[in-house]
Amino acid sequence: MNWKQRVNVALGEFTGFHLAKMGETPSMNAGSKKAGKPTPAPASDVRPPADVRTDRLLRAPIFVMSPVRSGSTLLRSILNAHPLLHAPHELHVRRLTVGFGTGLSERAMHALGHNQADLEHLLWDRVLHRELLRSGKSHIVDKTPANAFAFERLATCWPDARFVFLLRHPVSIARSWHEADPDKRDYAAAAADALRYMKAVERARNGLKGHTVHYEELTADPEKEVRAICDFLTIPFEPAMLRYGSAQTVVEKGLGDWKDKILSGEVQKGRDLPDESEIPDVLRPMSVSWGYLPK
Repeated sequence: MNWKQRVNVALGEFTGFHLAKMGETPSMNAGSKKAGKPTPAPASDVRPPADVRTDRLLRAPIFVMSPVRSGSTLLRSILNAHPLLHAPHELHVRRLTVGFGTGLSERAMHALGHNQADLEHLLWDRVLHRELLRSGKSHIVDKTPANAFAFERLATCWPDARFVFLLRHPVSIARSWHEADPDKRDYAAAAADALRYMKAVERARNGLKGHTVHYEELTADPEKEVRAICDFLTIPFEPAMLRYGSAQTVVEKGLGDWKDKILSGEVQKGRDLPDESEIPDVLRPMSVSWGYLPK
């Protein structure tokens, strides 16, 4: 914080007013340009909980790390059918930020041992814990694809978190991402954009311990793959997980390829794998990394 920002904070504490340039709206955090939208905590603030017993209500949350259009909605529906697992829609809790508002509140929180990242982690934990309590189940699952871009912070927030990595053939992901909104992105743009998510998931796989499942294997032999996931989570397999469909599920947005499967209530076999000749150069390295092409 520079001297101008410190003066402005002091002015706000004593008068309730902030100075701003013409055309610029004051914000909750010094330096933020958008009213009511505090800036996220800097990476330097991110640290594990001081005391997991008191700082975290959740125990061992489960995160599905997957690119867009990789079958995560299908997997979420399967997991949510387990009597112990609550897998709601995408929650995007990592986007929730906290602002101090004034220097007084910032100093008060620092006196309690909290920096901005600590407070954001408390908020994330409380939101997920409340959702879990309302479900009446014992484990929560979050499958937000963008979480892959923040895997390190999630693992820092919840040191006991568990991770399931869901992979799909890169060409199938790109095609589905294009088909989801062909007016917004052509196939080449869809492949490049989806690749960002794939790379983030691969970084997470290399940086975390977890269980990997391929969408094609999940749809080809769902019982085998779901049993393996249950073993990883140390919960009993439930046959109801393979008959997960409900009328309520289909009203959710963004189901794409899996709408008919959810309507049927049973896992259906996925698309045939693309031929090697159909893999563009930009997706070939990831196809090798994920075992869809020989090294």
